Amino acid sequence: MTFGSAEAGLATMGKEWMVEMIQFMRKLDDDLRTSGELVSAEGLADGSQAKTVRFQNGIPVPTDGPYAESKESLVGYWIVDVESEERAVEIASRIVAFVKVPIEVRRVMDAPPEF
Repeated sequence: MTFGSAEAGLATMGKEWMVEMIQFMRKLDDDLRTSGELVSAEGLADGSQAKTVRFQNGIPVPTDGPYAESKESLVGYWIVDVESEERAVEIASRIVAFVKVPIEVRRVMDAPPEF
């Protein structure tokens, strides 16, 4: 998962870098598709276009914008089917080397946790 905001990225890195980043992401998608490891990958709309739904006074209430306490929002993700956690970290490391921001690696749950 990659975190950030398109607006902040444009302001900090510039339009040229954003274009290069999109090309990098497409190349990574192609590489993972070719290796048979790509299950799914999507970019997400900027958090400024998000709706947050909260439960207030007994009813769900939607509001504009990302979750108020969050400074970062999810901007995209890859789901990969890899042989090991090490391979998932290797893929994430490739992304981090380009974008220079943290990448979170998580397993997809196949069942709810046991309590």
